[in-house]
Amino acid sequence: MFNFKGKVVVITGASSGLGRQMANAFGEAGAKLVILSRDLENLLVVKQELEAKGVEVLQIKCDVTDTDNIEFAAALTEKTFGTVDILINNAGASRDKGVLDMTDEEWKFTIDTDLSSVFKVTRAFANIMKKNNYGRVINIASMYGLVGNSEIATIAYHSAKGGVVNFTRAAAAELAQYNITVNAICPGYFKTPLTEKVLDTDSFQAFIKAHVPMKRYGKEGELNAGAMFLASDEASYVTGAILPIDGGYTCV
Repeated sequence: MFNFKGKVVVITGASSGLGRQMANAFGEAGAKLVILSRDLENLLVVKQELEAKGVEVLQIKCDVTDTDNIEFAAALTEKTFGTVDILINNAGASRDKGVLDMTDEEWKFTIDTDLSSVFKVTRAFANIMKKNNYGRVINIASMYGLVGNSEIATIAYHSAKGGVVNFTRAAAAELAQYNITVNAICPGYFKTPLTEKVLDTDSFQAFIKAHVPMKRYGKEGELNAGAMFLASDEASYVTGAILPIDGGYTCV
């Protein structure tokens, strides 16, 4: 089970964090990787890391808010590999403020990066999948797309990730006729280069112990199994699913 040998996997936001972790997991499982990010320097580091393991890799500098960038990446992927089997919409960024203080620019930046990008990237790559009557789309949303929170004022992020959750359901219903499944993962607190300074503070550790049933944040690699399940041939009857991987945060 869960053999990805020869599968073409596209991952946005693959230069660091969860994207980098998933790229390594799929590469080790035999997939061919197309890794996208605005950060070309770190993207090349990931490429070298994968190629050292014998993985075939295409790296593309891509701003997922730019339609032309996305269309170029999709065309280059199809030209290089002939198809796309799996798409993981992982790229994202946020301006964190509350509803009373957030500016129009901060709202637009977050919605464009975390929600509109998922639509644009899915549109481009699912049109390739449609030609082959096969595809797996996995959207990385957030547990904050399922619930609010009282610790961090981040209204646009909650809104965008909630949009990703219902975009997933709508796209799943629409694309099922082409044998394309669309599912979402809602990560909880995971340690990445962007979050480790916050997660390792005494105050946040106390918050996690009080609010996360497993009393810890997610470790490197703990998201990979969920992504690989949803991307697998074995999950052919799973579509429109929203999978929290959050240590139980959203179950209480």
